[in-house]
Amino acid sequence: MDLKTALFDLDGVVFDTEPIYTRFWGEECRRYHPELPGLEHRIKGQTLQQIFEGYFADVPQEQPLIVERLNRFESQMQYDYIPGFTDFVEALRREGITTAVVTSSNRIKMQAVYRAHPEVRDFFDRILTSEDFSESKPSPDCYLRGAAVFGVMPAECVVFEDSINGLRAGMASGARVVGLSTTNPGQTIAPLCHLVVPDFTSLSVERCRQLVAEQ
Repeated sequence: MDLKTALFDLDGVVFDTEPIYTRFWGEECRRYHPELPGLEHRIKGQTLQQIFEGYFADVPQEQPLIVERLNRFESQMQYDYIPGFTDFVEALRREGITTAVVTSSNRIKMQAVYRAHPEVRDFFDRILTSEDFSESKPSPDCYLRGAAVFGVMPAECVVFEDSINGLRAGMASGARVVGLSTTNPGQTIAPLCHLVVPDFTSLSVERCRQLVAEQ
């Protein structure tokens, strides 16, 4: 089996934004659901619609206000690349490996990303957002879709994830999964992936090829 496609989650994988989102959703969750401590961690990897349906359906009148605060927050957010990401993704592309973002974020959020980093479009052959999937992580739907758009098998893909829901989605898809310990400790995510790395500085394309070949 050869590595043909690399599928990247966005927050906590391409950009070091998960701690910032944790603070935002921590405030929102404490405002509306103080009886559910730690809810901001449980919703990682879910779409906004899924978060609303699962935890904010009891306050429908507040949902537009949350969206307004979130859009304002994302428009002002700083998007710093995870260390080593740009060199790594450029190495993948030199090797002819197709690349895609597979994110639970929506297209509105991606517009803020493009304003901050217009070059990010050049790193990926496709950018798939929440609007492209029928089910949210931990369902494998998003990564199955990611493989399908390139006409490859999931086993020919490596998924890069950081959240528990995202790691479960990647594993369920049948892809090889690299877990980044940017959001959760390495020992926490180790059972949910094939390889744990702190960032991309120590990861090579050849190591990813080996992961795929080991199947």
